[in-house]
Amino acid sequence: MKKKIPQHVAIIMDGNGRWARQRGLPRTSGHKKGAEVVEQILEDADDIGIRYLTVYAFSTENWLRPVMEVSALMNLLRLYMKSAKSKCMKNNVRVRVIGDRTKLDADLVSSIEQLEKDTASNTGMHFQIAINYGGRDELIRAFRKLMPAVRDGSINEENIDEAVICSALDTAGLPDPDLMIRTCGEQRTSNFLMWQSAYTELYFTDIAWPDFNKEELLKAVEAYGSRERRYGGLTEENGEASE
Repeated sequence: MKKKIPQHVAIIMDGNGRWARQRGLPRTSGHKKGAEVVEQILEDADDIGIRYLTVYAFSTENWLRPVMEVSALMNLLRLYMKSAKSKCMKNNVRVRVIGDRTKLDADLVSSIEQLEKDTASNTGMHFQIAINYGGRDELIRAFRKLMPAVRDGSINEENIDEAVICSALDTAGLPDPDLMIRTCGEQRTSNFLMWQSAYTELYFTDIAWPDFNKEELLKAVEAYGSRERRYGGLTEENGEASE
């Protein structure tokens, strides 16, 4: 039987700090190692046949971390935005950054826009990076985006449905995640893709993100393939309908 591959995988990359602490290293070393893993997993996901990969790089809540750690994370993101172009062009990857950019420094926003522009015509894997992203914040921004159209009559409030709301989200035009992976033992989705993950399969692993590799990704994909996705409906099992 043909292996079932998720079209869209979302990853909560948890455990950089704990990985570093266990080795007597500063947390920033864990984040640096984690950034290197992202680049490798992007290639691994492409090899497996995953078409969309979305990673949680920096949440709206991460601003509460120590100033030095936030600064280090932002600098890592700056470096990635500038260095990723050659690899993305070589591998035909299209990059898109989701999240609220209004709180990001102007130079980082400029780098994000340039990377998106440079890779916009690529037709291979779609790679989404969530920066200053929160699911609740995304919904608030989506509703605010729709309100002017409701007020001026462009959109009748009675016609607001799932498709209209989806069109106002950061992920407009992307399929919902089939599989969400969270590393390092925590078992919650932490405000990540709340709307989009209504029927997403969840996979939790104790492996810290810096130790995550293609073998671990394949384990998650295999677990996904063994599940039956019913979207709240019924299926036939042994001749009987079961929920």
